[in-house]
Amino acid sequence: MIETRKLTKSYGKLIAANEINLKLEDGDVFGFIGPNGSGKTTTMRMIATLLNPDYGECYVCGQSIYTHPQEIRRLVGFMPDFFGVYDDMTVLEYLEFFAATYRINGPKRRKVCEEKLELVDMSFKRDAMVNELSRGQTQRIGLARTLLHEPQVLLLDEPASGLDPRARIEIRQLLKRLGELKKTVIVSSHILPELADVCTRVGMIEKGVMQVDGYVDEVMRKARQAIVLHVQVDGDVAAAAKILEQHDQVDSVDIVEKATSSRTLTSRTTAIPTLIVRLAAGTEDYSELPSALIEAGHHLRLFREEEVNLETAFMELTKGTQQ
Repeated sequence: MIETRKLTKSYGKLIAANEINLKLEDGDVFGFIGPNGSGKTTTMRMIATLLNPDYGECYVCGQSIYTHPQEIRRLVGFMPDFFGVYDDMTVLEYLEFFAATYRINGPKRRKVCEEKLELVDMSFKRDAMVNELSRGQTQRIGLARTLLHEPQVLLLDEPASGLDPRARIEIRQLLKRLGELKKTVIVSSHILPELADVCTRVGMIEKGVMQVDGYVDEVMRKARQAIVLHVQVDGDVAAAAKILEQHDQVDSVDIVEKATSSRTLTSRTTAIPTLIVRLAAGTEDYSELPSALIEAGHHLRLFREEEVNLETAFMELTKGTQQ
C-alpha cells in the first residue's frame, strides 16, 4: 500500500529525511514516533505528493509519486497538524464545501457528510459555526473532512496536538475505528502514550534517520535486552535475594524500598522492600524462580514482569539527538 525507498529530503545542509525505507500493507496503523523536528512531517508530505524528494522513490497503492501524483492525491487523505477553517460556515456547510471539491455532487454529498459526522461523533454539531468549536471538536471535523472521499491511505500529522486529556482519548478511539475499517494509516506523534494502544506498527525516527521500524511486539522485544521482575516476599528479604542471585537464570538482584500508603483513619506510608531481578539475557521461562522461593519457605506478595512500553522502548532504541 505504501512503500518508500531511500526517500530523502534536505534543506541546505540540514537533512530532514535521510534515506527513509518503509513498507506498509493494507490495514496497518503505523505510529510515526519522534521528537519535534525529527523528520516526521517532511516524510508524510513527500508521501502525500505535497513535497518533492531530493532522492529516492515512493509508491502509494502501486503508483509512483513522480508519475501519478494526481491519482495518489485521490487515494490519500492528509490531515496536517494545524489547518484553517472558514469562520462563516456551519459544520455541515464546511464539509459540503470540501465534498464539492472532491466532486461529490447531488444528494450523495449531504449523505456522505452526514455519515462522516456520525463516524467522528460530531452529528450533534452539524449546525454549529465552525469557529465556535473547541480544539478537540475542530480536530474531529478535520478528520471528517479528510475522510470525505473515502481515501485508502490516511496521513495524520499530530492529530492530538494541543488537545486536553479527554479530547486525546476521543482521538485515540477514532484511530482504533479507522484501523477496523482496514485503511492504511500513518499517524505521527511525539507523545508516546497516545500511540501505545492504537498502532499495529511503529517507526522511530531521529535526526531524519529511521532508527526502528517494525510491529509493536517486535519493537518491544528489541527494546527489552533482558526480562526484569519485581518481587516482594514476607520475611527475610536478604535471604530471598540470595536465593535468586544463586540461580543461573538471574543476572542481578537489587533491593529497593517502594512506598505504599494504608487506607486507615491513621493513614501512614510504609516502605516495602522490593527485589528488582534482572534475568540473564535470552531467558524467557522463569517459572523455576517462584518455586525456588516458595520451597525455601518464602510467601510471595508480588511477582510480576516489568512492563516495557513505547516510552521505555523509545529511550532504549534511540540516541537522544536533535536536528
